[in-house]
Amino acid sequence: MPEALSQTLALPGVWWLILAMSVAGIVRGFSGFGTALIFVPVAGLFLSPAQVVGTIVITGIFSTAALLPRAWRQGNRLEVGSLVLAALPTVPVGLWVMQALDPVVVRWIVAVVASGTLAALVSGWRYTGTVSRPKVLAIGAVAGLIGGMTGLTGPVVILFYLAGQSVAQSVRANTILFLAALDVVIVSNMLLLGTIEAGVVWLALVLAVPYFITTMIGQSLFDPALERVYRWVAYSMIGLAVLSGLPVWA
Repeated sequence: MPEALSQTLALPGVWWLILAMSVAGIVRGFSGFGTALIFVPVAGLFLSPAQVVGTIVITGIFSTAALLPRAWRQGNRLEVGSLVLAALPTVPVGLWVMQALDPVVVRWIVAVVASGTLAALVSGWRYTGTVSRPKVLAIGAVAGLIGGMTGLTGPVVILFYLAGQSVAQSVRANTILFLAALDVVIVSNMLLLGTIEAGVVWLALVLAVPYFITTMIGQSLFDPALERVYRWVAYSMIGLAVLSGLPVWA
């Protein structure tokens, strides 16, 4: 076993991180969302904000690779380009804010964003208006800012973009492409800043294995007749993760 891998498996809390990512994979498999909302709050108990962001985005790059060919065919690449263009200047701002703030403050921001997203999902609230070009740019910019600051790249897209369009297949493909591109943008900025350690890459590789396996398990468990049950299981797991990751515990 390589020494780097041994050191990764010896990290404090690594088995909790593996468990959190495994649960996130099952939830993602049968609900289609929830990975960062489950993993990031728990990871904040054991990792620095920079390590949390690096781990979740690198794992995201690995995990979405298989989805990209289909999304590339179905998506509106011009619109995705607009989202990415808007995120380019805000990702480094988010990373700067993350580094400037006390880690406990970052964890509180994660808790607020994750719990707010959960509350919106549970209540059934979605943005139902037309997503115009200026709104697309605003969504991309805010997603880049929050993603760089916390690693939570999905909430803004889930609430304001995915729910605000009529052609679901195209928008879901756009979302897959944008989040994959956003992960690459965040990783690139972190590499330029020198904030990604080799240990983070190894941790992301370790977590990618159970995540892939449990995502496949979650997909195999999915039954359209039980969609409402799956959705509430996902909400429960997200709520548990947010509560367990509150800075009041550690």
